[in-house]
Amino acid sequence: MITCVVHYTIDPAQIEAFERFAREWMRLVAKHGGVHHGYFLPAEGASDRAEALFSFESLAAYERYRARFGDDPEFVAADRIRDDSGCVLRYERTFMRPLLPTDQ
Repeated sequence: MITCVVHYTIDPAQIEAFERFAREWMRLVAKHGGVHHGYFLPAEGASDRAEALFSFESLAAYERYRARFGDDPEFVAADRIRDDSGCVLRYERTFMRPLLPTDQ
């Protein structure tokens, strides 16, 4: 399993647009074979940070999903939410592997 962690710098004035953007990407990840673990948004105080975590069975599976970017109309529409609103100022993607607890 490979987990993608996306660190976002967002425009706090565009949080509703970011939530629309996030809901679309959660749906698309699930539709295309991944497991979305959610978006984590600011809860208290002023913050421009948000995080997302989602997993695919392998890097190859993730790359098949990524191959749709820029071409698939649903992916383009989801990105249009971000682009039109300016809700995402910057993002950085990191790939990690989970170390999960074992049964005791």
